[in-house]
Amino acid sequence: MNKKQRMMRRPNSFILLLIFCCFGPISYGQDTLRLAHSEFLAIVKNYHPLAFKYRLQNRMAETDIQQARGNFDPVLDAKIGDKTLDGLDYYKQRNISLGIPTWYGIEVNGSYNHLDGEKLNNSDTKGGLYQMGVTVPLAKNLLYDKRRALLEQAQIARRMTEAEQLLLTNELLMNAENTYWEWVKHYENYLLQHETVNINKQRLDLVIKTFQHGEQAAIDTTEAWSQLQSFEMQQQDALLQFISATQQLSLYLWQENQQPSSITTGLIPAERLDKNNLYSSYTEMLAEVDGQLLQDHAALRYYDEKARILESERRLKLQSLLPKIDFTYNFLRKEGYGHHYFPLFDNNYQYGVKLEIPIFLRQARADYKNAKFKIQQNNLDLKFKSQELTIKIAGYRNEVINYWRQIDIATKNIDNYTKLLQAEQTRYLNGESSLFLINSRENKLIDAQEKILELRLKFLKSYSKLKWTNTNFMETGD
Repeated sequence: MNKKQRMMRRPNSFILLLIFCCFGPISYGQDTLRLAHSEFLAIVKNYHPLAFKYRLQNRMAETDIQQARGNFDPVLDAKIGDKTLDGLDYYKQRNISLGIPTWYGIEVNGSYNHLDGEKLNNSDTKGGLYQMGVTVPLAKNLLYDKRRALLEQAQIARRMTEAEQLLLTNELLMNAENTYWEWVKHYENYLLQHETVNINKQRLDLVIKTFQHGEQAAIDTTEAWSQLQSFEMQQQDALLQFISATQQLSLYLWQENQQPSSITTGLIPAERLDKNNLYSSYTEMLAEVDGQLLQDHAALRYYDEKARILESERRLKLQSLLPKIDFTYNFLRKEGYGHHYFPLFDNNYQYGVKLEIPIFLRQARADYKNAKFKIQQNNLDLKFKSQELTIKIAGYRNEVINYWRQIDIATKNIDNYTKLLQAEQTRYLNGESSLFLINSRENKLIDAQEKILELRLKFLKSYSKLKWTNTNFMETGD
């Protein structure tokens, strides 16, 4: 090659070097929408049907408490009846009564009964009779009964539901957030492939022109074609992955009426993986998680509250081992007569004692044993969940720290590959390299750029797991 040809080649090669270093921007239409991370999470939290369903569970727990309190509602009862046969009035009965259950198992009742007729039982009182009395359990149901147990369990179940609702909602938000970052990653990967294709198109045009001027060998055009076709396939694959990621993202996009949002225009992320302050502030999250008490985690709170329900059930089953002894005393007053109530067992009274007890108590003993076994099972579940949470939190911490370190190494690696590519281009200008070597260096650089996208995604996912785990800790007294 003569001096004139070398001088002609160097300016053309310098233009090629400039094109290598330039990445053309991608333009977007006016219909393109940018979705921010915070806006996306707000949509999920407020409008997603599962989030709405979890909030309904708290309201259902409130109605369960109301239902249990209904067992203590006073009961008003009325009865009317006549019997006439062959012109003979057997009886005419008018009765109204009110029963008031109390918290301690004692039931207060009062009634008015008017009875008349020709065929009354000897134990019946003819005429109007006022009655007021109490029924007191002396053994079974005195310290604890089903009404108190149901109300106490409903109140505990509400706290269980609150803990469960927190866990489920945060899990939904965590999955949504991870889906968002995957969407961002696939978008940025598509941009990377798109820019690479543009660079290689420009490179191919330049190689063809230099070949036509006799400055490049024919094999260089084949090399440039092969490189471009390889990147075009990668671009199509990146586009397909971005479209699939957008479809997955749409599962979390809903409207106020719990109807899915239709994506009719271009939707792209407003965030970037590399423009995120979490890389510098993640240590604050680690410190915050380390300062939490493990027993305040909602998952463990759930088992704590479940233990209280099981203890309530055990106390209720214990009552079945006691004999049922109910004492009833009623003050009586006949309509139109005077009343003297004291002393209690002297006049105008009615009382009774009812005793009931199974001979072998087999069902009661079996129920009580099962209640104790369920408590033991829950304690084992609690221990396992506690250890599982400890391991998960430690794993999330290690992942965040390790991925951050890998990102730092990968960033330096990209810098090194960039320098190697620039050095190879300089050698190419001096006639000491080839297009094949430049392509090889460029492939290494692109691989490194794709790798750091994966690392950033893994970091953000691990950070998300740690963040929502930290959100699952409940304040003491909740």
